[in-house]
Amino acid sequence: MSTALLTDRYELTMLDAAIGSGTHERECVFEVFARRLPEGRRYGIVAGTGRLLDAVEQFRFADAELSWLRDNAVVGPAALDWLADYRFSGSISGYREGETYFPGSPLLVVEGTFAEAVILETLILSVLNYDTAVASAAARMVSAAQGRPLAEMGSRRANERAAVAAARAAYIAGFGATSNLEAGRSFGIPTMGTAAHSFTLLHDSEEEAFRAQVAALGPATTLLVDTYDIERGVELAVTVAGTGLGAVRIDSGDLPVQVAAVRAQLDALGATGTRITVTNDLDEFTIAALRAAPVDSYGVGTSVVTGSGHPAAGLVYKLVAHRDSAGEWVSVAKKSAAKATVGGRKWPVRTLDTRGTAVAETIHVGDEPPVGAGRALLVPYIADGVIDDRYRGPEGTALAREHAAFAMDELPADALRLGRGEPAIPTVYA
Repeated sequence: MSTALLTDRYELTMLDAAIGSGTHERECVFEVFARRLPEGRRYGIVAGTGRLLDAVEQFRFADAELSWLRDNAVVGPAALDWLADYRFSGSISGYREGETYFPGSPLLVVEGTFAEAVILETLILSVLNYDTAVASAAARMVSAAQGRPLAEMGSRRANERAAVAAARAAYIAGFGATSNLEAGRSFGIPTMGTAAHSFTLLHDSEEEAFRAQVAALGPATTLLVDTYDIERGVELAVTVAGTGLGAVRIDSGDLPVQVAAVRAQLDALGATGTRITVTNDLDEFTIAALRAAPVDSYGVGTSVVTGSGHPAAGLVYKLVAHRDSAGEWVSVAKKSAAKATVGGRKWPVRTLDTRGTAVAETIHVGDEPPVGAGRALLVPYIADGVIDDRYRGPEGTALAREHAAFAMDELPADALRLGRGEPAIPTVYA
């Protein structure tokens, strides 16, 4: 499926005008970065890169796309001819997917002609802004859970395609499973799910519903015990499944009080190994508030797929350098109030102390950083139009998840506090 029209019209009108002025073939460098983190956040997590590589590969203008552009007079004949042969032949480098990031540092660097790089702007930002927002929120929830498992279950609170992207981003950030089957199929994410309240309401009694579920899934299943009365539901769950019942799920009520009561009841019934999972409109703050409660796992929906109040990461895509009419490289930058940028090709490194803790994001402008300057943050994703397949599909998703865990361990302890604060480490220019 082509991704070519998942873009804004002005990307193509800029192409059209640049062809007319003869500047479309100028070599350029574009960078993706965040001017700031969402208010109060101390770090972000980069996500979406593996999905983006697939989307760039599918950015093709076939007859259907070209006919629509022609019929709607979006661009002229010269631009249509150019688009018919479009294949990105430049290079893209960027932060490892799963990397922590801070304001000002280039998360993605796109190098190519103006024409082939500028028309990717909307696609790049639409993928990275959403996935990064979800991963950044999910990472905070993982930290708040302090090692207890989390499952992503927000598909019903997102666009059907965004639901798949959100499940992937949350998994990269440390969630253990998703309820979304397409995410499981496409990216190798473990899937989970048993029954909703409608299954209980379907049957003549709660006990009949529990017996039907246990017959289908075995006693290790998770039974939803709050359709009617939680205390009675727990009693029936253990009666039906036995003391080997896998788990009970609570989706309502005053959770700290309710969870403590359910734990005590399960233990009194002999179901000491039965786990408790909660799924009631959780976010990082409610998860943190449950740290002292005997919760074994969490299911998170709306908050994770909406970035916990910040559904876009605020990333921008800016031209920072190009060759001029004489073939010389020129650094360019915006001077707009509150939106000024820093010109020139950049090379970010993570500076660490002797214990391996991050202390600064150092950006070298123009020349590559000297050896030993810190941990280099950019890796090549596309070289002269050829995609590095290691970062795609289930394998790329697993690699990103592994790197996210590594990057989070590198942060200073203060970065994990949920209270409002400044970025955990400063961004400095060398």
